[in-house]
Amino acid sequence: MRKIVIASDSFKGSLPAAEVSDALAHGIKSVDRDCEICTIPVSDGGEGLAECLVRALDGKMIHCMVNGPLGRPVEAGWGLVADKNGRRTAVVDMASAAGLSLLAAEERNPLKTSTYGAGQLLLDALERGCRDIILGIGGSATNDCAMGMLRALGVRFLDAGGKELKGTGEDLVELRSIDASSLNPAVREVSVRVACDVSNPLYGPQGAACVYAPQKGASPEDVRALDEGLRNFAKVAEDFCGEDVSSFPGAGAAGGMGAGLKALLGAEMFPGIELMLSMLGFDVLLQDCDLVITGEGRMDVQTLMGKAPAGVLKAASAKGIPAIAIVGAADLSEDLLSGGFAGIFPVSGKELSIEEAMRPEVTRRNLNRTAARIAERLQGKSGEELSDALRMLAGNDQF
Repeated sequence: MRKIVIASDSFKGSLPAAEVSDALAHGIKSVDRDCEICTIPVSDGGEGLAECLVRALDGKMIHCMVNGPLGRPVEAGWGLVADKNGRRTAVVDMASAAGLSLLAAEERNPLKTSTYGAGQLLLDALERGCRDIILGIGGSATNDCAMGMLRALGVRFLDAGGKELKGTGEDLVELRSIDASSLNPAVREVSVRVACDVSNPLYGPQGAACVYAPQKGASPEDVRALDEGLRNFAKVAEDFCGEDVSSFPGAGAAGGMGAGLKALLGAEMFPGIELMLSMLGFDVLLQDCDLVITGEGRMDVQTLMGKAPAGVLKAASAKGIPAIAIVGAADLSEDLLSGGFAGIFPVSGKELSIEEAMRPEVTRRNLNRTAARIAERLQGKSGEELSDALRMLAGNDQF
């Protein structure tokens, strides 16, 4: 093989995307020193989006203290990059300020959490002159329709008596009007692109509360209250902007953040991995490429519904380049196996417990070993020989 492109997502709870990609590259280089390897860590819009783009585009991370999801101070960061057209862009991971990982299990409660800190990150970017924003909204601990974030930018959310609400999930049902007269003037010059990997509507059985609030700490009673609040927000938002923002794909993402950002900021929603690959000029990186390697911590059929490995696979397939997935673990259903990957290779042996397999040093070692074994079998092969070898590897239960 002449060239391999490695574009893996993080192994959540174990290694960030950059370390996964580097571990795979190290394994290949231990066998084939002459192989050209291009490592491009990727994200579908969840945690790590900013760091991935900063690394790939030679940008920088900017850190500041903001309010966490329950109001406690946390240090969070956003990325300052220039895209392939030289445009100065701020990349904000809302999860760094309002993510589930910032809370202990017993603290999770989407009635009480807020995206205010994510708004503070956005405000910091605006104050530094950025007018092009990419906002990754995966991994949220919130269900506030972005009210917290928008409050940080100057929007006021009012109850029936004209009193300003704090902008938490429990405030949704009390909302009666929106006052944007004090919105930070810089916001009116901003283009906001939202990176999102889900297509849920705002409310209902497939909406933000019913599908995602339980994993954020909501009880069945809480879910009903939040869903009622989301329905109310949709009505008030339509009165404000003249548009129903409840049912477009992604309206329910991040606890309704998709709907709130569209109603108040005119934000556009994009599949996160497609937006990222476009920023990277991924098609150019694939020139003269023989093999693409992608991955994530756990792969199942949901991966094919817009997650990072699926986006990488789609880009590789469009160029006629075989793509394999090296993953922590996989549910190898027939649907997944027929999804287009030339091979799916879990690195965790059945003899390991989940806790042991997810230890960073164990994951790193397993990635090295798996990549080296694959490189050994593929060394010197290209074209049809490479395709034949991949089919044999993918069908080897003992690999």
